[in-house]
Amino acid sequence: MVDTKRYRSWHLARTEHEALTTEFEWSLLRFQEAFQRFCLQVASITGLGSLNYSELIILHVINMQSHPQPSALIARQLNRDDLPNIQYSLRKLIKQGLVEKIKDTGGKTYCFDATDEGRRRLQDYARLRHELLTEQTKNIEHIDRKLFETGRLISLLTGLYDEAGRISATYSPYSTADYDEEEDARPQGDA
Repeated sequence: MVDTKRYRSWHLARTEHEALTTEFEWSLLRFQEAFQRFCLQVASITGLGSLNYSELIILHVINMQSHPQPSALIARQLNRDDLPNIQYSLRKLIKQGLVEKIKDTGGKTYCFDATDEGRRRLQDYARLRHELLTEQTKNIEHIDRKLFETGRLISLLTGLYDEAGRISATYSPYSTADYDEEEDARPQGDA
């Protein structure tokens, strides 16, 4: 599996399981950075280069639905809790003519939908993505099964990380003394 001797000095990898978990987390971080660079590069080629990553992803989410959506639902789909930032991005997308604000039928809230220009740009984006990425990934053996299983694993882990984050909000901050006592109490074989 993994040679834990290489990870002995990591503060996040005191056991083999912690080392594997940390290696997975770092892989996700590196993937996220590569994914973001790819998205922004394709966006710049397809006339969406003025958007930042967050705005681009919000535009994709809006266009993926067959009906206008409120900002709270957009935030939920992205697992984000920074609604003011999402609303700011929506205002920028409206100014650029890529999204329109629509009052819902009840007249109490506003929803957001892609404009014809926004849809056209995203179709160009989808064609280029297909050419550069999905045509290449088809060459990986059993790719569809691997993507499905990995997607499910990441979804499961997302729930675990969210729950751990909620639980940690009730904890008092660690002091150095607390950490030292925990280290002293650990059996010597677990180092």
